[in-house]
Amino acid sequence: MIKMTKETLQQTTAFLIQKGFNNPEFGIILGTGLGQLVNHITIEAEINYTEIPNFPVSTVEFHSGKLIFGTFENKKLIVMQGRFHIYEGYSPEEVTFPIRVMKALGIKVLLVSNASGAINLNFKKGELMLVEDHINLQGGSPLAFKNVSDFGERFTDMCEPYDLNLRNKTIEIANNNNIKLHRGVYTAVVGPQLETKAEYRMLKIIGTDAVGMSTVPEVIVANHLNLPVLAISVLTDECDPDNLKPVNIPEIIALAGKAEPNMITIFKALIKN
Repeated sequence: MIKMTKETLQQTTAFLIQKGFNNPEFGIILGTGLGQLVNHITIEAEINYTEIPNFPVSTVEFHSGKLIFGTFENKKLIVMQGRFHIYEGYSPEEVTFPIRVMKALGIKVLLVSNASGAINLNFKKGELMLVEDHINLQGGSPLAFKNVSDFGERFTDMCEPYDLNLRNKTIEIANNNNIKLHRGVYTAVVGPQLETKAEYRMLKIIGTDAVGMSTVPEVIVANHLNLPVLAISVLTDECDPDNLKPVNIPEIIALAGKAEPNMITIFKALIKN
């Protein structure tokens, strides 16, 4: 397990600067099945997670495991092509270590994507949801370690975890491009197993619109670092407990890829403006 210290953070940051990761403005996390954005970037440096000191390594077969630096809409950015999850056996601090590194390298805004299941049955697979709020059911916090005060305020405020200005701009971009963009509450569970019918019913009762296994730890740490953050869920399945069928992972990956161009359009316009 990586111990979260200033020295660890400095070591990783210095290594990446040496590799050409200099003065990025934006950080982007690409979720499950969401890798096409990289094709739109003029890549200046890329490195496998396995080569980065203190970085976890993605163990999920459909997460690439690369950190990419380049130019997109004339802006410098860092892209995580593949993220880390608590269900891989990592602690919340390890899952969110890359956010701290990207902030130390200079990013001013964090854009997050994920593939998730629609609990709100008015939402259909293949559509997008702008995350307006979240519920953390992962049983822990990436801020629950002894020396957290070395990195920011221990008792981080979460009254508006997803930046309101970025959300308003996103809604405007979606309207201008005729993109169907739902708005709702994302609930993060541990996984990796999918939910039971009873769990889907519970999620609906507590106010969930979409459910997934990521995003919330990264958003908590972004708020800890006073880093404006926006998150978009690509809805890849419909979680109807009364008509539940076994999940088809290849279909989920394919649906994420099919819906991704709309997400890329939104991210492009956000970064450009």
